[in-house]
Amino acid sequence: MMRALVIIPTFNESENIVGLVHRLLAAVPAAHVLVVDDDSPDGTGVIAEALAAAHPGVHVLHRAVKEGLGAAYLAGFAWAIEAGYDQIVEMDADGSHHPEELPGMLSLLDEYDLVLGSRWVPGGSVENWPVHRLALSRGGNLYTRLALGIRIKDATGGFRAFRTEALRSIDLTSVASHGYCFQVDLLWRALEHGLRVVETPITFTERVAGHSKMSGSIVRESLVRVSVWGVARRLRELRELVVRHRRLPSVRSTQVGLPR
Repeated sequence: MMRALVIIPTFNESENIVGLVHRLLAAVPAAHVLVVDDDSPDGTGVIAEALAAAHPGVHVLHRAVKEGLGAAYLAGFAWAIEAGYDQIVEMDADGSHHPEELPGMLSLLDEYDLVLGSRWVPGGSVENWPVHRLALSRGGNLYTRLALGIRIKDATGGFRAFRTEALRSIDLTSVASHGYCFQVDLLWRALEHGLRVVETPITFTERVAGHSKMSGSIVRESLVRVSVWGVARRLRELRELVVRHRRLPSVRSTQVGLPR
């Protein structure tokens, strides 16, 4: 049986973490859970420790400072790889991702390296989002597709499942994105490394308790980084085109000199 670990980064999620972990263990009893807490002042880490004491499959990784979503996931990935898990899952702590959809995502790892829970493919949906959040997400994903030349509909989503072997093939040490741009960064690296990526529809539900971590600085980081990656991609394609063009005359002259 494949060993799966669900990584849940937390910062001030005391109102959500208990219900989420219980739903997760009910939906996928064989899976383990790693709560990566960034020293939440509301006691989330303490609550997570109580969950770990009650459930052998629940673990807690305490971090001394809040360094952002990307840093928390990278710490969780390192922990999971060291512990020898075969499958690694990303999941938000606020209840927006439904644990009941995870079994279907894990089953797709038999054929794919990375499974993206997607809000924007047929069958996917978003519940209780205001119009401006819908526009921001759809617009951001459209810009990402155009800038990077990819076909992924939901590049910014945070509900994902990796084959650990495939994740290890990505150079995680050079990942510098801290906010939600981390999700685009990781997907871009996966595609660049030729990993098999698939989107599967999910229902995303806006949090009921606690406060969203989305901010203007997160949006700006994503816009700047995606733009830089997009420019780098265009320059690389231009260089490849120039190289191919320069090779053509030598090929023709060689063909002309061949005996008939």
